[in-house]
Amino acid sequence: MTDPTDSIEFASLLCSRLCHDLLSPVGALNNGLELMADETDPEMRQRCLDLLGDSARTSANKLKFFRLAFGSAGGFGDMVPPHEARVAIEGMFVATGRVKVGWMVEEQMLSKLAVKVLLNLALIAGDALVRGGQLDIGAEARPGVTEIVVRGEGPKVVLDPDLRAALAGTLPVEGLASRTAAAWMVRSLVTGAGGEIALSSPGDPILLFGASIPG
Repeated sequence: MTDPTDSIEFASLLCSRLCHDLLSPVGALNNGLELMADETDPEMRQRCLDLLGDSARTSANKLKFFRLAFGSAGGFGDMVPPHEARVAIEGMFVATGRVKVGWMVEEQMLSKLAVKVLLNLALIAGDALVRGGQLDIGAEARPGVTEIVVRGEGPKVVLDPDLRAALAGTLPVEGLASRTAAAWMVRSLVTGAGGEIALSSPGDPILLFGASIPG
């Protein structure tokens, strides 16, 4: 494998994560279409249509999220309305019924960098709520700095040690993979801007991430 921090190689890791998340809903679309082709019973055809609708919404929600979290957020300038991030996060997690989202962002606009960091921290924390729970997200822009806080709490909170290491800056380059790419990117973006990342201790029952971004 080439250097995983190379821009092209790193982009491929993010693409692998995106494809992994889309595999299930897109596969369900294909299954629904195959069932529709062979089904003649009206009730069963309606069930197939419901399946297709659910899968299409899930796919669209994930694409909207990853467009902002991994992409360049085309269509926006240097600043992004936080409402766009909220809609993306709620589509990613709330639609499943497992996770409730608490939104504590009053800013009308946030920098594109801050939104990308917020989304990826929310993704990592939401994935750690393996049995669902509460995902709280806050951000505040003050003169010279933007502060971001993400808090996850639930019956079972599991943060992969490699993800923790990537956020903390202790993951060796050899440990960089598609599942750790988002955490690595957050760390690189924040420290590259002269900021800092903070996270709760491994034994804490509540998962807490913090990011301080100058500018």
